[in-house]
Amino acid sequence: MKTFTADIYKFSLASKIALALASIFAAVGFTWPFFAPDIQSARFAQYFFWVAMPLAFILLLTQLSDRSLDAKSVALLGMIAALLAALRPLGAGAIGIEPMWFLLILAARVFGSAFGFLLGALGMLASALFTGGVGPWLTYQIFAAGIIGLFAGAFAKELRGWREQIYLLLIAIVAAFSYGLLMDLQFWPWALGGNTQLSFIPGGDLQINLQRFITFHFLSSMAWDIPRAILTSVLIISTGPAVLSALRRSKKRAAFLTPIEFSERLS
Repeated sequence: MKTFTADIYKFSLASKIALALASIFAAVGFTWPFFAPDIQSARFAQYFFWVAMPLAFILLLTQLSDRSLDAKSVALLGMIAALLAALRPLGAGAIGIEPMWFLLILAARVFGSAFGFLLGALGMLASALFTGGVGPWLTYQIFAAGIIGLFAGAFAKELRGWREQIYLLLIAIVAAFSYGLLMDLQFWPWALGGNTQLSFIPGGDLQINLQRFITFHFLSSMAWDIPRAILTSVLIISTGPAVLSALRRSKKRAAFLTPIEFSERLS
């Protein structure tokens, strides 16, 4: 029987280029307060995401065209993205309680960083459309979730057992705090006005603005980031082994990236 050797965990060269460009534009969109000359330049931050969004779509297309994702992989991607969209509102966003993150981390762990990036972005987009949470913050949320999926599927694939559980707990904690940090980059320039010691200074010194942002972040976000980290960690501890086993069994039985062949039965 002919076998197909493509690996769902790997990016093709075209995918790497698309992901790198999308990441660069998204990074600029997140960090604009530290180099924008004035507050009026803030409106240009969205332009970077408008460029990054089609690049993320190109990433999906390149994954499909070079067969890094096949029809079964895309179907599973859509199904898990729908589950993420359904899980996110269960906590109503209250103090960072969002159950979606544990499933994103576990799915990215099994299917790899390319799948994780696309899953995070699509799941967050579907969630926003489902709940009506569409606004200027949405592109920040989409790429923050994509980055978490990318990170969760990128490292230490050989770990199993209790070592894997510890690794996933670390990923959960880092992901919870990273998401809060990235979303504060969107919120901070507008949160306090211009007359406090933590306010964004348009065109100000990089070190001063960075110090103000870090202080603002730790004072305002811990009440959200800590519950998010605790909930995600608890869900990974309690459901992680079963969910990982189910996802790995599905991956094996579905024979992702293996072409379907028909054989003629001899009578």
